[in-house]
Amino acid sequence: MEEVYRFLKACGTYYLATMDGDQPRVRPFGTVDLYNGQLTIQTGRKKDVARQMLADPKVELCAFDGERWLRVAAKAVEVPEVAAQAHMLEAYPNLRNAYAPGDGNTMIFALTQVTATFSSFTEPSRTVTF
Repeated sequence: MEEVYRFLKACGTYYLATMDGDQPRVRPFGTVDLYNGQLTIQTGRKKDVARQMLADPKVELCAFDGERWLRVAAKAVEVPEVAAQAHMLEAYPNLRNAYAPGDGNTMIFALTQVTATFSSFTEPSRTVTF
């Protein structure tokens, strides 16, 4: 889990895919945190992405560091704790102009049932699960 976290954090931007009915939706994301032994991401309750993850929690994300890429298949499970929101916003203070712990909009999702595959053109792929 920590290796996946470090890779995503180092990339800065990753791409999160959700399902919107029968249509996949992909968008850039940038939040990732480790909270209480879980890999977490953040979004706003008012956003379509939040509605999509609540309706169908299966997600995938992909990141590329210029040499290697990471694909993560997971289930996104809401973490309703205000402490999780505060922890994320401490790591991303630039989001505080749009989000605040306990504001009713800030949402944290834990990535569970994770299968993460590290790949490159020069090395064999390697998969980790957690």
